[in-house]
Amino acid sequence: MIIVAAVDRSDRAVSVIKEAESLADAFDDTIHVVHSLTSSKFVKMARTAAEDGDSISMDDVRKVAREVADEAVSNAGSSHQTIGLMGDPADRIIDYADEQETRYIVISGRKRSPAGKAIFGSVSQSILLHADCPVVSAIKRVE
Repeated sequence: MIIVAAVDRSDRAVSVIKEAESLADAFDDTIHVVHSLTSSKFVKMARTAAEDGDSISMDDVRKVAREVADEAVSNAGSSHQTIGLMGDPADRIIDYADEQETRYIVISGRKRSPAGKAIFGSVSQSILLHADCPVVSAIKRVE
């Protein structure tokens, strides 16, 4: 089966990948490191390309999103498949996980104040509430 590690460009990606590796080792599963480029970032990319007299394809957008996932696994020891998606991150990650018959989705919420730690970020919260498979929330380990 598949373990989906949902990452962004933050330093939290390291914790997500480490947790996904632990799960993959325990279940002998494959890790898919996934990043979804938001629609607003796509619009910004398209606007920049248009200003330069170029156009941007959906394949180009997915490639940029996959590059974010590639950056996240650059220091990881295990093999991973990197996936670039485009659209609302929570929806696209959940859809991808459903398509792949995922065993777990691994996420990490944003850093919060002590009072706000009980509330996850909107993407994390949406994945936790709507995913059909178990969701593991990785925490950034302080060493």
